[in-house]
Amino acid sequence: MAIPAPGPVGLAEQIEPLVARVLAPNPSPYTYTGTQTYLVGRSDLAVIDPGPADEDHIAAIVAGIADRPVRAIMCTHTHRDHSPAAAPLSRLVGAPIIGCAALTLDDDGPRADAAFDVAYAPDRVLADGEQVAGDGWTLTAVATPGHTSNHLCFALDQSGALFTGDHVMGWSTTVVSPPDGDMADYMASMALLLDRDDRIYYPAHGRAIETPRKLVRGMMGHRRQREGQILRRIAEGTDRIEEMVPSMYKGLDPRLYGAAGRSVLAHLIELERQGRVARSGEQWKLRAT
Repeated sequence: MAIPAPGPVGLAEQIEPLVARVLAPNPSPYTYTGTQTYLVGRSDLAVIDPGPADEDHIAAIVAGIADRPVRAIMCTHTHRDHSPAAAPLSRLVGAPIIGCAALTLDDDGPRADAAFDVAYAPDRVLADGEQVAGDGWTLTAVATPGHTSNHLCFALDQSGALFTGDHVMGWSTTVVSPPDGDMADYMASMALLLDRDDRIYYPAHGRAIETPRKLVRGMMGHRRQREGQILRRIAEGTDRIEEMVPSMYKGLDPRLYGAAGRSVLAHLIELERQGRVARSGEQWKLRAT
C-alpha cells in the first residue's frame, strides 16, 4: 500500500496500524510542507518530534491523542522546528520528555528555523540501543549524529519503521552545518543505516521512504559527488564557498544558497582533516600530494 503524501495541516492521519501523522503549520524553503509529528501506538502512545510551539499544532496533537495515555514525548534532535512543543505538550498530557540530549550551540548558519531550542530539557536521555515501550509497541533509539551531534532516529520494532527526523528526509538531503554538524559523522551514520533492514522511513519532512536502502545509497553517492565537485572547483581556481555554490547547485532556490554553503563547508572541513585541502581565511586550496 502506498503511503500518502503529507496531508492537511492539523489532522491526525493513520498511515499504518501503529502510526499516525500530524503535519505542523510551518512550511518553508527549509522545512518543505512542515514538520511531521508522529503518534505511535494504539491504547497508549509515544509522540515523536512534537514540533514547533504552535498552539494550533499542539491542539491537533492533543486531539489525535484522544485521551489515551502518553508514555513518552520523543525528540530526534533540538532544532526549533522539532522540540519546542515538547514542554507545553508534556504539561498538557503529563508525559515525560525522552530522547535526544539537550544541546545549545551558537551556529552561524543561515537557517533561522534550525536554531537550537535552548529551553529543551529532557527527563531522560536515550543512548544508542535504549528503548521506550508501551502496549504493543517498542521504540529503539538509533544514534545518528551528523545533521546535529545529538540526533537520534527511532526504530519501531513491531513494524520495521524507522523515524528518521532530519537525518534522512523525504524531499531533500539534510543540511550538515558546522560547527555542530559533521560530515564524517553524517556519512558514518548513513553507513549504519545501510547495514540495517528497516522496511520504511518516516522522516520529519517530506514523503515516507519506501525503498530505504536505495535512497541511502543514492544519498551517500551524492555526497561523494559533491566532494569531487568541490575538489574540481578548487583545482579550477574557485576558492571561496560563495563562488562554488551557484555552479554546484544549479537550479537551487537562491534563498537556499546559504544552507548549501554550510554543507560545502562541512565537506571542506572533512577534506581538510584528510589533508587534501587547506584554507587561508575564506580561501581554500588543494594540498600538494
